[in-house]
Amino acid sequence: MKYPGKITKLYLLKLSMPIFFSNLAIPLVGVVDTALMGHLSSATFLAAASIATSVMTMILWSFGFLRMGTVGLVAQSLGKGDYREIVLITLRNLTIACIVSVFIILMKNPILLLIENYFNLSQETFRLIKQYISIRILAAPAELIVYVFVGLYLGLQKTKISSFLIILYSILNIFFSIYFVIYLNLDIFGVALGTVLSSYIIVFIFILFTYFYFKKNFNLTPRYKKIFVFRKLFRLLSINLDIFIRTVLLTFAFLWITYQSSILGEDYLAANTILLQFIVISSFFLDAYAFSTESVVGYSLGKRVKKSFLTAVYNSFQLSFFSSLVISLIYLIFFKNIINLLTNIDYIKFIAYGYIFWVIIIPPFASLSYQFDGVFIGASQTAEIRNGMIISVFLFIFISIYLIEIFNNNGIWLSLLIFMILRSLTLNLYFSKILKKF
Repeated sequence: MKYPGKITKLYLLKLSMPIFFSNLAIPLVGVVDTALMGHLSSATFLAAASIATSVMTMILWSFGFLRMGTVGLVAQSLGKGDYREIVLITLRNLTIACIVSVFIILMKNPILLLIENYFNLSQETFRLIKQYISIRILAAPAELIVYVFVGLYLGLQKTKISSFLIILYSILNIFFSIYFVIYLNLDIFGVALGTVLSSYIIVFIFILFTYFYFKKNFNLTPRYKKIFVFRKLFRLLSINLDIFIRTVLLTFAFLWITYQSSILGEDYLAANTILLQFIVISSFFLDAYAFSTESVVGYSLGKRVKKSFLTAVYNSFQLSFFSSLVISLIYLIFFKNIINLLTNIDYIKFIAYGYIFWVIIIPPFASLSYQFDGVFIGASQTAEIRNGMIISVFLFIFISIYLIEIFNNNGIWLSLLIFMILRSLTLNLYFSKILKKF
């Protein structure tokens, strides 16, 4: 691989462009699912889908270390030219993914019990949630394996391959969901079934692709020999545990927003579900820079090139912040059009219109936190990510309780803005630790 002497904005943009499209494809699935539920006969479908998808997202994203941990270690091994270790890292995380997914499936009933006791729900809403989760949870093995493959190709700086993986998965998911909901009238069951089918199809394709990729490019055949080396396994588990704690807390923060919205009422829950799609879309778009930064930072550390590292960090922050301003401008101009696409229920639209200010101002502040995540993950400084998230989430919860009591739904959105700022501030305090690795 030809490594550039200087990590320019253009180089980062080239790495990020394929990720832009794949990252937009992921929230597009959520947007389509929200729109399908938002155009059914009752807001109950939208409320149920919001809670069910939030819970499943929290559970599955909690194991996002299968992507994030893979990126940093693969990128650093690539910088050292250790291709055999790249194969072994991939196999280790695939093994962990399979074990974890079995555990998730076995936890279905406790998960449903927690939802029933945690949220303020009508019987019909809970029935729909139970129907969704009972099907969607079966996709856990495939979805976690996808995380590993995405991390592998991001670490190799083969962003076109990882992007193709996600785009194909998203297209299949959208196709199945539309077919099952509109043509077969399967409502929330159809949305869940679409995710299950698309997940397993894409995993089958990429298991075959990756096997032949390793043989062709590394001249290595994937084998399970030397996977369980205690020292390397311990490091992997340590990194994964830190990212696991960080991701659980992050997804809990968004689940907390859903919970607080449900206390205000199902109408506010439905409206905030729609508004959160704006935040999700912007986060996945801006994460493209963070993803490409992960691989470049890891590669720079493997090569011990401090100048390239600092240039990559500086340029990625600039690109991300400028892009966030463009996103906010687009939201300012088209927010009503987007909301109208997501639901045709007039009173839900009316509520959502009143809070659009928050989704316009949050992306620029959030962009900084996304980039810090990318830098620390690429450097495998996962303990700092964990500690920063612990501080940010606990402060966010206490602040949100106070603000919601005073400002109601505005308090939810103001506390989310503060949460994004806290994430950036806490990681900035730890940044000097990365420089000591050069």
